[in-house]
Amino acid sequence: MITPSILRLAELRPRERAKRIERTGLALQRCSSLGFGRSRSGAEHPNTARRTQPQLPILQVPGENGQGLAQGETPCGRRPRGASLSTPSSTATDSATDSATSPGGRPRFIDADGLPSRLVRVLAWISFVLNVTIIATGGAVRLTGSGLGCSDWPVCVPGSLTPTPELGIHGVIEFGNRTLSGPLLIFAIAVLVLTWTIRRQRRDLFVISAVVLGLVASQAVIGGFVVWLHLNANLVGVHYVISLIIVCVTAAYLVRMYERPGARERAVPTPFLILAHITTFAMAITVFVGVLTTGAGPHSGDDSVVRDGFDASLLAHVHAWPGYAALALTVALVIWALAQRLRPRAWSVALLVVLLVQIGVGVYQARSGLPPLAVGVHMVLASLTAAAMTVVVLRLKRPVAT
Repeated sequence: MITPSILRLAELRPRERAKRIERTGLALQRCSSLGFGRSRSGAEHPNTARRTQPQLPILQVPGENGQGLAQGETPCGRRPRGASLSTPSSTATDSATDSATSPGGRPRFIDADGLPSRLVRVLAWISFVLNVTIIATGGAVRLTGSGLGCSDWPVCVPGSLTPTPELGIHGVIEFGNRTLSGPLLIFAIAVLVLTWTIRRQRRDLFVISAVVLGLVASQAVIGGFVVWLHLNANLVGVHYVISLIIVCVTAAYLVRMYERPGARERAVPTPFLILAHITTFAMAITVFVGVLTTGAGPHSGDDSVVRDGFDASLLAHVHAWPGYAALALTVALVIWALAQRLRPRAWSVALLVVLLVQIGVGVYQARSGLPPLAVGVHMVLASLTAAAMTVVVLRLKRPVAT
């Protein structure tokens, strides 16, 4: 029989209707603990089986808080005389559950489609921005000769956590870079903790957030060795490469948090996929040679630092070759993706734009005697180029349609 309850459910949007039905199912699970469906003697009520059929609660609970029920009625039928709607133990359990779950029984920080909540998304974006920013501040330390502005670690100088007036501006710049690592670590932990609450639904995001936290923590230790070893050029290069990797991993988190969980399938032709990976390899070679070039250049972080021994002029030319190859491959990706309207087309265009700006800055700095500001911009653009390439690669696949 069609009742007003059925009609009200039919008028709801599909997602809201599903939430109402899900809430009703949870209410049914609490019936036995509240004494419904039993007689005073404790025996099963003869109508229990009929009353616990899944169709009836859907009709009985059309509203948000049981709206539409007659006085004394519950999702399982009429409340037994003298029965309380809650008990001390059930109230405590419900309160603990409600603090970690949404009204629909899901973890609080994930929606019905398996996507993280707004809070998780905001924290993840802040984490990404901080990891890009610390590359800029680290570049400032190096380009201003402030690498040993704080001569010790984790304190700035022996006996003082903060820079002393004698250190001047170099101490302030170096300590400012160290200070930024604090918020960066805090947000990495926050993202991991919130993602841990949805780990069963989004194991991919939990793994990525754990990797980010591990890399951020390792960077703090490596930074200490960089100071203790007086800015060893090779170790400084490793320090920068790990920062780039963190930016790429946080970018991967951003991509995956906007996509449904579950199995994924290839969204592009196999030749396009191969071309994208070849482009990624060319990008990686470009970054590696660029790190060696910077290590051989004049910006060491301190005048007393011994360079890595390579010829900077020769490395500058070697650095350009894979860069131009990456540009040609990226142009091919963009043309192909736009022609066939492939899934990564928008981010392929974004990658091309960033790469063109990066190459332009690189040519300018090489012909202008490596001005510090241009070198710093080049370092930050390298991280954004790597992040854009990461997004393109992740867009090669899509969630399997259900």
